[in-house]
Amino acid sequence: GFILPEARLVILGERDWQIRTEPLVELPKKKELLPVSSFEDLKPGNLLVHVQHGIGCYQGLKTVTSGGITGEFLVIEYQDKDKLYLPIDRLHLVQKYKGIGDKLPSLDKLGGKTWGKTKQRVKKAIQKIAKELVSLYAKRLAQPGYAFSPPDSMFNQFTDSFPYMETPDQQRSIEEILADMSCPRPMDRLICGDVGFGKTEVAMRAAFKAILDAKQVAVLVPTTILAEQHYLTFKQRFAQFPVNIACLSRFRSLKEQKQILEKLKKGEIDIIIGTHRILQKDVVFKDLGLVIVDEEHRFGVKQKEYLKKLKTSVDVITLSATPIPRTLYLSLLGIRDLSLIETPPSGRRPVKTYLARFNPILLKDVISREMLRGGQVFFVHPRVRGLSGMARLLKRLLPQMQLGIAHGQMPEKQLEETMLAFLRHEIDLLLCTSIIESGLDIPNANTIIINRADMFGLAQLYHLRGRVGRAKEQAYAYLLVPGEKLITQEAQKRLRALLEHTELSSGYKLALYDLKLRGAGNILGINQSGHIAAVGYEMYLEILQRAIQELKGEPVYEEIEPEIKIPIMAYIPQTYISDQTQRVTFYKRLSQVRDLNELQDLETEMKDRYGKLPQVVENLFQLIQIKIWCRRLAIKRLDTKDGLLRVYFHSKTPISSEKIVNFLKTHPSYSFTAQNALLIPLKKEHIFKKLEKTIQSLEEMI
Repeated sequence: GFILPEARLVILGERDWQIRTEPLVELPKKKELLPVSSFEDLKPGNLLVHVQHGIGCYQGLKTVTSGGITGEFLVIEYQDKDKLYLPIDRLHLVQKYKGIGDKLPSLDKLGGKTWGKTKQRVKKAIQKIAKELVSLYAKRLAQPGYAFSPPDSMFNQFTDSFPYMETPDQQRSIEEILADMSCPRPMDRLICGDVGFGKTEVAMRAAFKAILDAKQVAVLVPTTILAEQHYLTFKQRFAQFPVNIACLSRFRSLKEQKQILEKLKKGEIDIIIGTHRILQKDVVFKDLGLVIVDEEHRFGVKQKEYLKKLKTSVDVITLSATPIPRTLYLSLLGIRDLSLIETPPSGRRPVKTYLARFNPILLKDVISREMLRGGQVFFVHPRVRGLSGMARLLKRLLPQMQLGIAHGQMPEKQLEETMLAFLRHEIDLLLCTSIIESGLDIPNANTIIINRADMFGLAQLYHLRGRVGRAKEQAYAYLLVPGEKLITQEAQKRLRALLEHTELSSGYKLALYDLKLRGAGNILGINQSGHIAAVGYEMYLEILQRAIQELKGEPVYEEIEPEIKIPIMAYIPQTYISDQTQRVTFYKRLSQVRDLNELQDLETEMKDRYGKLPQVVENLFQLIQIKIWCRRLAIKRLDTKDGLLRVYFHSKTPISSEKIVNFLKTHPSYSFTAQNALLIPLKKEHIFKKLEKTIQSLEEMI
């Protein structure tokens, strides 16, 4: 709309007076995602990492009877065919190995020294990086910066013009950024969130705040297409406000670039959007106040070094579609400013994903259905070489369809025109390579067809699927393959993972280890692939988190893991759960239980799925219950010998020696040794009952 002051008239367009239609609804609770360490897909032949013994090969479960007691053991094979039989209550000591790429490490020697040296090497490297992080953070805190003014009525108008309800995560991230901007030190905040979860809107709020304080904003993106996309998105969002926006990329002629640079120098441009072109020496700002970087990990070393210098003088926001583990996020608080956006926008539906053989009849049906509902289609082909042949086939199937082609080898002007035509809905189907993988936001495109999906990596497929499903329409993704027999086993695994994990925000779990690995590397700003490959992803994270805690001066808590050796049969028999993978999954889940409520839930689930618990399974649950009690009391070992139950206390036990002396006075048949062990005579009473009574008495002493 516009205002005519002389006529005292305000003309409103339809979009100016439309009321938000978003209902104020409570967002559904996020489904808990399985941890990385889940053993749900563990198969014999997979690699495991044992905390003490290193990398070995999982051979399966084996039932062993010794001294009249039957139990189940996890068998791990090491170098020279040496085998480790791990009791199922010690599964907390093993993690599933995940490195980088398909190259597998060699097995460690059981009892050898190599594993200890490897861990030390990785720890040293991590400590060095963590120190750099802490140092950079401290330098930034000491640097003088610009303190932006608090949000005013104009900022509130901009907030109200957002046509949707902010998600709780978006709202929190905006508040964190405004708080950072109001501080007299340079901001360096990383915003992590899944594709399409509203990171750009958060960045635009910061940009508007900077402009209100007469500062300029630079938006740095990795590709020319993405620069154009952001330019259009920003133009549309800022349309009702007096903000001058320009785009500097190779799509602009030299004359246009020169004009933009002159305006930028004079301060006539508020927001400049571009690729690494805006980092070049001839780009001069009148008063730069904020830099927004999209997908920093995709820039080269020189650009990253330049950005590092920038971060000590101006406010910087980095946007990343790479999810990071929550544990890493929590441990990095106080070293790197991070905001996580994990909640999907209200009304967003998961993309329905299908795997099918290439079939022209299916193609015609899928494309026709999308066009009938007024939508558009992405058709992704792995190679430039086959695009023209595929275009002829598609035109034969649907002659009335408007088709465009886009790939990285096209002349820049032609590529720009094609992308803009697709954005303006002058094209029904965009036949392209994976050039569209990053950041493109076409709300009207709600079907994506990926031909030869077996030729793409898992992270690529995940990001490609993220190009659709941005609007409230149900979106569809079709993964086309030549047939299962013609594709590799690895490709089958990748495709299966994508089919299984379609839930929103599944980027965090998706067995997308490559994404998560990249996420850890992004935050550190250094390629960590070699160290991750050496010890596995989980072990790497554990070492990293510990190093950061130490540098922050926080106490590093070593969890006491009690060793329990009592003559009781406790395992899951094959007659109860026949599938070995399901048994090992339950064993792993039991090893991760840390409170009695969680244990009760797991017991209820097992009964619900498999029926009444046999006695040996009940014993297993009682054993885990005793472990939970022992951790609370810092009991490091329980065993039985010579008719005695022996309870060994850790030096960190919360029970004072004075209380133990008083306890012994009321139990004259008990004794306490110099090894910090409480000796309890075992009579005819069942061992579990005796333990329960003893532990309850000990808990009363805390």
